[in-house]
Amino acid sequence: MQKELMEKFVEVYGEGGEIREYFAPGRVNLIGEHTDYNGGHVFPCALTLGTYGLARKRDDRKLRFYSVNFSRLGVLESSLDDLIPSDQAGWTNYPKGVMWAFEKRGIKLEHGVDFLIYGNIPNGSGLSSSASLEVLTGLMLKDMFGVEELSMQDLALIGQYSENNFNGMNCGIMDQFASAMGKKDCAIFLDTSTLDYEYAPVKLKDARIVITNSKVKHSLVGSAYNDRRNECETALKELQKEVDIKTLGDLSEEEFEAHMSAITSDICRKRAKHAVYENQRAVKAVNALKADNVEEFGKLMNASHVSLRDDYEVSCEEIDILVDLAWQIPGVIGSRITGGGFGGCTVSIVKNDAVDHFIDTIGKQYKEKVGHEAEFYVVDIGDGAHVIA
Repeated sequence: MQKELMEKFVEVYGEGGEIREYFAPGRVNLIGEHTDYNGGHVFPCALTLGTYGLARKRDDRKLRFYSVNFSRLGVLESSLDDLIPSDQAGWTNYPKGVMWAFEKRGIKLEHGVDFLIYGNIPNGSGLSSSASLEVLTGLMLKDMFGVEELSMQDLALIGQYSENNFNGMNCGIMDQFASAMGKKDCAIFLDTSTLDYEYAPVKLKDARIVITNSKVKHSLVGSAYNDRRNECETALKELQKEVDIKTLGDLSEEEFEAHMSAITSDICRKRAKHAVYENQRAVKAVNALKADNVEEFGKLMNASHVSLRDDYEVSCEEIDILVDLAWQIPGVIGSRITGGGFGGCTVSIVKNDAVDHFIDTIGKQYKEKVGHEAEFYVVDIGDGAHVIA
């Protein structure tokens, strides 16, 4: 892979100078969905799928971007003096947003770069290709410009800040944190209100994580994602008149049930219920994994899907078909929608001896019901973003 990308870089930009290589992973969230902007817990892991980047510093302020995935677009040119989001900039809005966020932090970028990327995260799958690209860009800038004071956690926060404020997507911290801070064979149990975290080994013994891509693409920026966030904020404000909390994640299930009548809108009440209960599910799921109780973990994943489907309403027909089919297959420990929703992927824990049957059966039945094929990825948990030596 590295050899081909280096050859491509030289083909696109010419020889000379020091070309450095980087990788930032995508992520899958095992449980704790739509809790990251509600002060709750999440449990994502970094994947071995992700975004590779090669970069070389320039003598001027010019920025040149090339994506192997969108090679038909050719080299997209910009400048450090033109860090403004635009429709014409397409995918380059993500790296430009991170550069803009560096400057907002008072870190002056004096040199432009030639930047080539290649991602093997399926586009629109909900496995955080955008967060991966943001963290990759942050790592590239930190390394090439010698910005020692920034930690990997800082790069996650910069990526989130740029996506919120440059790209207009009001996401929480989970995706960037998982990409920056991932650890091989571990998921990250992260309290999004404090950024306290611990690595929990994911020991599935005789099972694998299988991601199923519905091939229904979602674009969260213009979708109901921001609506859900606003509905939760409305619910929180009404609850705060009765109970002393900073976030919905501060509530237990019992406290929520005792005070939920303070929320005047039925819809906002459902959204808040999901946020509270999903946060508690994430806590219980991590405890189940620590106790080697993978079956209990699977039941909590299933309950998470029901809540995301019925209370948070971020699923869709195709995703529900995938989950329903998975639940009927012997050897499936748990299955749920993962990511922002409105399409994208499911994550399932499947016993090793059932993986082939899972892929064959769901593949055939999904195509019959929906009219197009799903894609399956049997994934490994990898490390967070790093410089490739």
